[in-house]
Amino acid sequence: MKKVLALSIVLLFAISVIASCVISGDEEAGEKKKTFHDFTVKTIDGKDYKLSQLKGKKVLVVNTASECGLTPQYEILQQIYLTLDTSKFEILGFPANNFLKQEPGTNEEISAFCTEKYGVTFPLMEKVSIGDYIYTSYPPDTATAIKTTTDEIYQWLTQKEKNGVLDTKIQWNFQKFLIDENGELIGTLPPRVVKEILLLKTWICD
Repeated sequence: MKKVLALSIVLLFAISVIASCVISGDEEAGEKKKTFHDFTVKTIDGKDYKLSQLKGKKVLVVNTASECGLTPQYEILQQIYLTLDTSKFEILGFPANNFLKQEPGTNEEISAFCTEKYGVTFPLMEKVSIGDYIYTSYPPDTATAIKTTTDEIYQWLTQKEKNGVLDTKIQWNFQKFLIDENGELIGTLPPRVVKEILLLKTWICD
């Protein structure tokens, strides 16, 4: 219980600190940067998905994979999705093949896998690259990696010069990013943090 309470405090503190950085950073920069809502991505079935439709909602963005040891997180994420008020909260999954090629399938195969095995109903986007490398070893090592190009939305999520908040090196599949209702990046949670998201229920549904 103490561990859960401590983690809750840490997560909420991180959100409040980073949120204050967003405000002060914008004031100091004196220029308007793009928000999450300025992008359009593709759904897993190839349709345009304007992120501006998520204005007013808190959003959890997660890079997913079908052949990872963390893949069962799909089930937990789906449970969270069914638990929380989706008029105020959304989960977006972005399949990616950047780590040990653990998402090798086509968009159609990924969609079928997520639906049939985990009953996923939260929106899935088309497969993207979430970094500049496809890592072929663990721990990730650029010396043995295959060079690629980061998708535009993940450039924004991971680069402070674009999001105005922080730089993030994605550790592995199932890294989470928190976006507020104004489309601002609030923070990031490491791959193994998932059930603890429910500790943020007050923030998500406020």
